[in-house]
Amino acid sequence: MIKFNGINHLAMVTGDMDKTVRFWRDLLGMRLVAGLGKPGYRHYFFEISEDDLLAFFEWPGVEPVEEKDHGYPTAGPVIFDHISFGVESEDDLYQLKDKLSAAGFWVSEAIDHGFIHSIYSFAPNSIPIEFSHNVTSVDIRKNPRLVDSAPSVVTREGPEPRPGHWPPVEEPTPPQERKVYPGEGRELVKEEKNVW
Repeated sequence: MIKFNGINHLAMVTGDMDKTVRFWRDLLGMRLVAGLGKPGYRHYFFEISEDDLLAFFEWPGVEPVEEKDHGYPTAGPVIFDHISFGVESEDDLYQLKDKLSAAGFWVSEAIDHGFIHSIYSFAPNSIPIEFSHNVTSVDIRKNPRLVDSAPSVVTREGPEPRPGHWPPVEEPTPPQERKVYPGEGRELVKEEKNVW
C-alpha cells in the first residue's frame, strides 16, 4: 500500500503576492522557501512544517472571493471550505489568536471540538483558515470513530481502505519506461539564479 507522508503542498491563488508574503511569512511566521516568477506569473512556497508546504500562484486580475463562514453549507459550484493548520501547543493557539487580532484580522474564540481545540480566521483573499491543537488524550487517527446519525452504506464499511472497488493495475509502468520530464521549478536548483 502507498504510504503518504503529509501534504507536499497545497496550492492557492492570490492577486497580491506582497500582501500574501506579509501575512504568511511575516505575521504567521511561515518561512518563504521558494519563489518562481516572470512577468504575469509568480509561484511562491511557504514552509508549514518539515514535510508540508503552502504555495500561492499570483496571476493578474485575481480577486478575493466572498467570505464564507467555515463549515457552513453552501450550494452551487464549490471546491474548498477551509484549511486547518496544526500547532504544537495550546499556547501556540493563543499566540496566533493574539497576533491575528493585533494585526486587525477577525479571529474567533477558541472552540473545543472534543479531539481538537481550534481558532478560525480569514487570510488575505478571504481564504478561510483554522488553527488546531490536538487534545492530548484523544487521537482519532489511532482510534477512528463514526458518530454520524445517518451514515452512508459505504462509510459503514469502516475506516480501512477496501479493495475491489476500482480496477486493478493490469500493466504497471516498467522501471525502464519511467521518465520524469522537465517542468517549472528546475531553476530553483541553479545556484547562480538565487536572488537571496
